[in-house]
Amino acid sequence: MNAVRFLLLIAVQVLVFNKLNFFGFINPMVYILFLYWYPIKENRTAFISISFLLGFIIDIFSDTMALHAASSVTIAYLRPAIMRFVFGVNFEFQSFKLSNTTLVQQITFLALLIITHHLLFFTLEIFSFSNLLIILKKVVFTGAATLVVCLLLRTLFSVKKE
Repeated sequence: MNAVRFLLLIAVQVLVFNKLNFFGFINPMVYILFLYWYPIKENRTAFISISFLLGFIIDIFSDTMALHAASSVTIAYLRPAIMRFVFGVNFEFQSFKLSNTTLVQQITFLALLIITHHLLFFTLEIFSFSNLLIILKKVVFTGAATLVVCLLLRTLFSVKKE
């Protein structure tokens, strides 16, 4: 299932969302959903490696010189700390499932992943603190668009609890 998500999110990102350009600078980055959906208890080294591969493949198709790879690896590395912040120590238990948490916690977790990713991505892309307002504008607007699209995709493809 993870391999299918991996390939589908790459295809959707490259074929659809990289072609969109709302207001001249907003391109939602939906491949972050893979990092959101990845199982909690899987091998962390494998997860970080897969995150690098995901970002690297997006970089190849986007011609962005490892910006996606660096951002993906960073949020993969920081994911346990973000989860601890959002879910408390509950996520460390074997029975923890993302689907058993509240909607607010799930949205907060996704939003923090997106903000962290976009902050690093646009800081590396622009690489000038004299353009801090441009970085913040891109983080806020692209992050909001990414969050909305990710929430729509998450709702569309989530499994309903009985």
